[in-house]
Amino acid sequence: MRYTDIREVKKKLRDEFKMTRRGFSPEAKAERDQKILRKLLALPEYQAAPLLLTYVSTAIEVDTHQLIEQALLDGKRVAVPWCVPGKVEMKFFYIHALSDLAPGTFGVLEPVPERAEELPLSTGPLLQSFCVLPGLGFDLEGYRLGYGKGYYDRFLSRYLGVTAGVCYTACLKTQLPHGRYDRRADILVTEKFIKRFSASGGSV
Repeated sequence: MRYTDIREVKKKLRDEFKMTRRGFSPEAKAERDQKILRKLLALPEYQAAPLLLTYVSTAIEVDTHQLIEQALLDGKRVAVPWCVPGKVEMKFFYIHALSDLAPGTFGVLEPVPERAEELPLSTGPLLQSFCVLPGLGFDLEGYRLGYGKGYYDRFLSRYLGVTAGVCYTACLKTQLPHGRYDRRADILVTEKFIKRFSASGGSV
């Protein structure tokens, strides 16, 4: 698929996905979130991982607050991102409860670096971790459309663990514009289905 102005196409898609999400009633969103959560928790990759990396959801995103609480109850270590001020860079810090978080960059709940332990991104634990990816939308090849800041793109370029994208089916496209270095999710989880992708690019 070819695009003449990929930035304009992505902007229109972001606006479309945001409008769709804001159109959900609280009840409809909560129902979708619960279905996605149940599918995530049932994944063998989640169950086997001692470490969960996940974004902390905002109002229009697939909820991860319940995921974080359940992972901690399951005895897993949980690390969430902190955006480095003035840079397009994320660091991950371990948390022990949602109360460890405070509003940070863009108003998103983040760990407080002075009060949290940083997860080194170049060590063994990442190889056994399970990472839940945010995205305004995903396509059926596993590629995501984020907010356009590039934080996760940079992180994923060196992350070697298993990734799972979470998305509402209303925000799925057959194919989204992406670059040659973009990394697809290993698993796509929606309220209706789970789709896995092979290293060669096909679905399994």
